[in-house]
Amino acid sequence: MRKWIMAALAGCMIAGCAGTVSAASAGKIRGDYLETRSADVYAGACVANSEVNLSGDQAILAWHIKEGSWNGVVLDGLGVVGVVKANATLGDPFTNPYPAKSVLIVDSRATAEQQAALKSFAQSKAGELLQNVVKVESAPIQIEVGEGERHGYGKLAAGLAHVETRSMHGKDHLCGNEEVYYQPLTELMHAMPVFTLNDEFSGRGLGVTWKLNGKRSSFVGHFSYATPAPVISMK
Repeated sequence: MRKWIMAALAGCMIAGCAGTVSAASAGKIRGDYLETRSADVYAGACVANSEVNLSGDQAILAWHIKEGSWNGVVLDGLGVVGVVKANATLGDPFTNPYPAKSVLIVDSRATAEQQAALKSFAQSKAGELLQNVVKVESAPIQIEVGEGERHGYGKLAAGLAHVETRSMHGKDHLCGNEEVYYQPLTELMHAMPVFTLNDEFSGRGLGVTWKLNGKRSSFVGHFSYATPAPVISMK
């Protein structure tokens, strides 16, 4: 990495340009993840098929960054949330959910530079889901993902978006043929389906609000990604 930075600086000197090189800290950007959908993600085929094109077009994706940088900006302890309204059931191979529109919520504790990095991080990991951001809001963000005896517990409080989950119980198996019918919407190091106690969005921008509960429609998990390559900014 040092050789790459020195070569970039040398190139600027030769070209007579002035600039700065920002390098993300070596290693990983890692943390906790929480996702809800408006259709069951853990279900038998009969339940899943009954929801296709009728639900599953809404989602909330939340990242809590425990440690790491993005585009050279340290994001330790901050959160970012994407609220999505798609055109069809997300994850169904026979429907096209795009273009989707989204509201992005960035951590109010973040500086302007950190908020820009949070937006870039979320869009990079969610792909087309967050490419059409119709509104960006700043709010205090609390994201909890339980471990050990609290595995399956998840909680999100981010302005007008709220989520709470618990682990699956025996009574949550309705037909005995349940499986992870839909995978998480982002690449994760680990994820597990969980029961949704509350999934709520009451904000503006998507043309729809919702309050859902009692569904097997969420994931909790953890992410770990390689820190992006150095970025040259020209001034």
